[in-house]
Parts: sequence; structure tokens; C-alpha cells
Amino acid sequence: MLSLGLEDKVVLVTGGSRGIGAATVNLLKDLGAKVAYTSRNGNDYQNGALAIKADVRDAAAVEEVAQKVEEKLGPVYGIVANAGITKDNFYPKLSLEDWDSLIDVNLKGVNHTIRPFISGMYERGEGSIVCISSISGERGNAGQTNYAATKAAVIGLVKSLARESSRYGVRANVVAPGFIETDMTKAIPEKVKDKITAEIPVRRFGQPEDIAWAAAFLLSPVASKYVTGEVLRVNGAHHT
Repeated sequence: MLSLGLEDKVVLVTGGSRGIGAATVNLLKDLGAKVAYTSRNGNDYQNGALAIKADVRDAAAVEEVAQKVEEKLGPVYGIVANAGITKDNFYPKLSLEDWDSLIDVNLKGVNHTIRPFISGMYERGEGSIVCISSISGERGNAGQTNYAATKAAVIGLVKSLARESSRYGVRANVVAPGFIETDMTKAIPEKVKDKITAEIPVRRFGQPEDIAWAAAFLLSPVASKYVTGEVLRVNGAHHT
């Protein structure tokens, strides 16, 4: 029977309590991985995964997450750096706080997530890092200069990290979702949503599971073992 080779692999997903993160957690569990995830809610095993309360803005808190995961589940093989926020507005109306908060979560949070694990991955000679970026980070989007800037920065981080980490058997890749049906996109007014949908060749928003499968593929030591430094677009041909 074919598999993605994730059975008993320990994987951490940040922002794993809802949306893309929750779909990724559930899929990885189904694929046999030992999954831990961060959220802003309690600590314990929930639905077969280790839930840890942590804020990716806090580097020390993520260090503690790393210790808890490895104590309870074992050495971490994979990371899905998914936690992210938006604070949309047209550029002149964006406050410094609107910029700083996104940089703290969407960019610094990715750094805080990877750093505690990367040395161990190097020592063991294996690992896979998947960062969730966005179509906005590749092509830009009106009203999202701050969000697009952080998501573009994540792509640059991963492409550089892939060049460094390959010699140690560690891969780093990006999934760049288009518009996905999540709590984040529910806030889009219907008229705007209809306009966006008309621009997408497949004529619909994606589902969180579409991104989860992309992340699982890139985590896989079987299906993507020669893939690193790549941006996997999952956007219904909205941007190619």
C-alpha cells in the first residue's frame, strides 16, 4: 500500500485550531503522523493531537513548545508554519501598529517557529519545513500592503533557508494559497467576493483541505524528497 511516509513522524502545526491549520492537523493525523499544534486555547490532547497554548510572537513561548513536543512525542521531523493574521486597509490608512502586528506574527512568528527545531533537524539529517504564504505575497493585493509584504518576506526566508539546509538533508518549501473559505475570508463583503470569484478560472474559493494536502505533499519524505526552495501555488489558476 502506498503512503506519503508520514507514519509516526512528529509534525508541529502553528495556528492549528481552525481554518487551514485545523484541516492540516486533521489530515496529518489521518496520514499517521504524530501531530502537535499551537493555538491560543488550552493545553492537552484534543482529537488525537497535542494542543499547546502559545503565541508565535513570543520567542520564549515557542522554545517551550519545542521542549514539550519533543518530550511528549519525540524529535520533530516536520513544521507547518501556518499562524497568521490580517489587518487590511488602504496604504495611507494603515497605522504603524497595523504594520508591526503583522510583522510580529506573520514574519517574526515564522522565525520563532523554525529556530528551536532547525539544529536538531540538521543533527538528525532529516526534516521538512512548510511555510504558508499567500497569493498576496506573490502578486500583491489592494488593501493588503502590510500582509503582502510579510508573506513575500516568508517566501524569501524559505528560498534562502532551502539553500542552506539542503546539505543537512532538510527541505524548506512554501504553500501560497489563493482565496480559501476560512473565517478570514468570511469577512469579505459578498459583492467583493463575487468579483474575486469571477477572476478565478475555477470560479470558486478553495477549501482548507486543498492547502492541507499541499502541505502534506511537501512534508512527505517520499512524494517530495527532491523538492526544496519551491512555492506551491494552490489558487485555482488565479495567479500562475
